[in-house]
Amino acid sequence: QVQLVESGGGLVQAGGSLRLSCAASGRTFSSYAMGWFRQAPGKEREFVAGIRRGGAGTYYADSVKGRFTISRDNAKNTVYLQMNSLKPEDTAIYYCAANQGTSYRLEHMDYWGLRDEYAYWGQGTQVTVSS
Repeated sequence: QVQLVESGGGLVQAGGSLRLSCAASGRTFSSYAMGWFRQAPGKEREFVAGIRRGGAGTYYADSVKGRFTISRDNAKNTVYLQMNSLKPEDTAIYYCAANQGTSYRLEHMDYWGLRDEYAYWGQGTQVTVSS
């Protein structure tokens, strides 16, 4: 069992930055690949970024590539999402999630977006970007 708690959301002007954190409970954090998703009002939850267990492999949605950076600190049981050059369309609730997919499946970008493959989810943190 893993419990995930996001923090760091808030209100920021377009062009600004935020850093989200996701703290995990339990001793098995390093056994999970981690993903960030977001959900805007009236839209489906979408994949934003993912990171493999050891942190060497990262994956991004095209909409955030070059602006967002995912990282993790397994010693602190925490995954981060650094968000720069924020746009109003980035406004959403951001969720972190834990994935126990095999190394083979994690090599494929399409796999990261499969919400059903994530066993644990946080409660979300609101990010609002004003224009």
